[in-house]
Amino acid sequence: MDEFPPETLALPSGPARVEWRRSARARRVSLRIDPTGGVVIVTLPLRASRKAGMALLMGHADWVANRLAALPDVVQFVDGAVVPIGGEPHRIRHAPAARAGTCLRDRELHVSGAAEFLSRRVRDFLRQEARRRLTALVMAKAGTIGILPSRLTLKDTKSRWGSCAPDRSLALSWRLVMAPPFVQDYVVAHEVAHLRHMNHGPQFWALVDELTPHAKAAIPWLKAEGARLLRIG
Repeated sequence: MDEFPPETLALPSGPARVEWRRSARARRVSLRIDPTGGVVIVTLPLRASRKAGMALLMGHADWVANRLAALPDVVQFVDGAVVPIGGEPHRIRHAPAARAGTCLRDRELHVSGAAEFLSRRVRDFLRQEARRRLTALVMAKAGTIGILPSRLTLKDTKSRWGSCAPDRSLALSWRLVMAPPFVQDYVVAHEVAHLRHMNHGPQFWALVDELTPHAKAAIPWLKAEGARLLRIG
């Protein structure tokens, strides 16, 4: 159970939704913005007080306001909405009487069935498409280094696009299916490289460069556009 419940605070720049997190690993009070819900996350070390968190929050109120204002608009999975798939815009078309389920056709995502199920069906389709595309990339790149992952899991992470555990299990964000192929290629190469090097040392980055030519383009793309992917759906 959270020590401090989420709350809406009146900052000098206006109201903001704030969530408090207690972390044994944190060495100092910190702030970050969760772009998914437009929430301010305040992380407190074990012995830090809520007062310390409030002091940091109020001292950085302008930064918080600017970051929240810069968040992209939320895009819901509704009829007529435009969502990227592989970096290309696709318009959602609700076709209630269609029998094809959910399918891509001419830069459109056609979804059958009742309207109340449309959002879930779009999300399910994107997750399935992500698994198909990303699994192929993972297996191809892992095959080149001769180390296969023990497991591949798709998640809806908020702070990392991928991860590699010590047991060689990989996790990737399903939202990568909305990113351009060169971004998918880099993120997969990054995590596959961790199968050999569980660090970010020179050998790791050398292997990343062997696995993909897209690091220099993909890293700034994720920094500039990643929040937009988290605001979709």
